This record gives sequence, C-alpha cells and structure tokens, in this order.
Amino acid sequence: MIDALITSKTRLKLLLKFFLNPANTSYLRGLATEFSESTNSVRVELNRLEQAQMLESFFEGNKKFFKVNTSHPLFVDIQAIIKKYIGIDTIIENVLNRLGNLQEVYLIGDLALGKEADKIELILVGDINLVYLDQLILKMENTIEKSISYTRVDEVDGNDSSNMLKIWSR
Repeated sequence: MIDALITSKTRLKLLLKFFLNPANTSYLRGLATEFSESTNSVRVELNRLEQAQMLESFFEGNKKFFKVNTSHPLFVDIQAIIKKYIGIDTIIENVLNRLGNLQEVYLIGDLALGKEADKIELILVGDINLVYLDQLILKMENTIEKSISYTRVDEVDGNDSSNMLKIWSR
C-alpha cells in the first residue's frame, strides 16, 4: 500500500533504513551494495531527502555519511508510517499490551538494521504466558502478512544491544 504513495523503491528502502532505526548511519556505496541498486539511483534519492532536510550528512575521512534528521517536523509522523507499514504498530497494539508482565520488546534482525524483511524478529523481556502469546501471534501473522518469531528472556545482555532496537517498554 505504501508503494502507491512512495513510488521509488530506492526511496522506500532509504526511509526504512533511516526512519525505523534513527541510530543508523551509512554512506553512498554501502547503501548501493546493501540495496543492490546503482550508486546513481541511491545518490539521487539521498540528495532529495537531504534537500528536504529529512537526512543530515557528515564526513568521516573522504566518505559522506548520512543519518536521519530527528528534529525534522515530520520525523515522528514518517517514523509512525514506516512502523505501520512493517506492522510493528499492530503488534504493539494487539499483542504486547495483553501479555501481562512484559517489560521490554526489542526488534532484531534485518528490520532492526533498517532492511526490508518478510519476518519480524523480536526479543521479549519479562514473564509472559507463552501459550497465549503463540495464539496472538498466529492471528497477527495473518493480519500483517508477515511471519513473527520471538525469543523470551528474563533480561537483556547489554553486550548484544548493538543489533537490537527497543520498540516498547513498560
């Protein structure tokens, strides 16, 4: 559905990359390789987003890096649209708020890195009813048309947090 609104696949990939996880930074050739796109098509979209002040840039050596401008007036709205597009908002509303003693939820895998994926991978921190969770997830997978996998833990190891994006906490 968002494909009708954002017709450039490269632009959509960039929005996912930077708005889903605001900590992401990347440079032109790295993005072109990651997206399997030409550097020219990525450059055009990066320039458009930078001119619209949705992305900021900085130099490290001779590489120009890009990151999302979190102070842009539309940042929160675009981030909400991206979360809705991948289904995170629906998971939070319909699953996580019903689980009892859930403390935190982290997104991991490709989506946490800002890459498009057909699978949503989560780490759930807390004491929850796993049988009830499995029932809710089955319903949600049909609703958002993506598979959902999870790992339940009592606490998060701080050493592994680099590839984790906190999406909910009590």
